[in-house]
Amino acid sequence: MTVPSVPIVPVPVVPVSGSDTPFPVRRIWCVGQNYAEHAREMGSDPDRAPPFFFSKPADAVVPGGGVLAYPTQTAALHHEVELVVAIGVGGEGIAPEQALQHVFGYAVGLDMTRRDLQAEAKRAGRPWALAKGFDQSCPLSPIVPVAEAGHPDRGAITLTVDGVLRQSGDLSQMVWSVGEAIAFLSRFVFLAPGDLLMTGTPAGVGPVRPGEVVTGACAGVGEVTISYRVR
Repeated sequence: MTVPSVPIVPVPVVPVSGSDTPFPVRRIWCVGQNYAEHAREMGSDPDRAPPFFFSKPADAVVPGGGVLAYPTQTAALHHEVELVVAIGVGGEGIAPEQALQHVFGYAVGLDMTRRDLQAEAKRAGRPWALAKGFDQSCPLSPIVPVAEAGHPDRGAITLTVDGVLRQSGDLSQMVWSVGEAIAFLSRFVFLAPGDLLMTGTPAGVGPVRPGEVVTGACAGVGEVTISYRVR
């Protein structure tokens, strides 16, 4: 009997600023409600409850953004701009004071969300997977290595739609810092080179419609721009 072969799927990669060698993406972890005002607008108490995480598949990344197909099965696609951490050194049970030693670099990402599906899942007590982990749900700027970006712990993080400011915050407003989030997550999973950590979004999330131009930016890190076409 001949066993059919299965094509080998390439590993998703993201460009690295100043390098010809891209960053291979292994997993994408996301911190939920890590800015106090965003937690409030989503109906939660931001008073440093333990961080919670959800994930996106690695191939949800869209390196450099661009024109995307508007996702199916939603009437409420929302934008969320986030600082993204690229892990370069693996580990588990990482101490907060050592966590930044595991960071390769930083990028700006968009956690695109089918908000209506998320709301429905919340009401039913079900997972958010189809609301967060759909195709092309993670547009990402090139990764800036730590040697160039340092470890940004303050600075503007913004998002505009057709040039109009929708989201505006500062990295210093994170409930859990990058180091704290890495340390907490590493208690539950072994973080490995190629993992990405999306660190939460400031207040002002809202809908995106076909044809609108969405730009997320983070001071000292970069920006990513997308728009949607009707399928």
